[in-house]
Amino acid sequence: MDVEEFRVRGKEMVDYICTYMTTLRTRRVTPSVEPGYLRAALPAEAPHHPENWDDVMDDVENKIMPGVTHWQHPRFHAYFPSGNGYPSILGDMLSAGIGCIGFSWVNSILQVTYPPNL
Repeated sequence: MDVEEFRVRGKEMVDYICTYMTTLRTRRVTPSVEPGYLRAALPAEAPHHPENWDDVMDDVENKIMPGVTHWQHPRFHAYFPSGNGYPSILGDMLSAGIGCIGFSWVNSILQVTYPPNL
């Protein structure tokens, strides 16, 4: 994937997330699949060549999503809400884009020294 395709697919992903969030109440709260259902739905081996992005997203919607518990669903009342508000999602995108791993001072001084009073 080059930078131009990334721009296009990134915008499509934002649209997918927005659609997911605005239509969440139409989905089941918890999956109605059996454990291991995904094994039969996926090929035995990873593809040798990249797959078409639209096919990947079809797999996400038709193979992955049926097995997802939707924590932000208005009828999900277990555990706690997860951080998927729009600002949180944008923060995750920025963090992933920077790709900084903060396991030592040399790798990322900010991550290991902020807040300064700790």
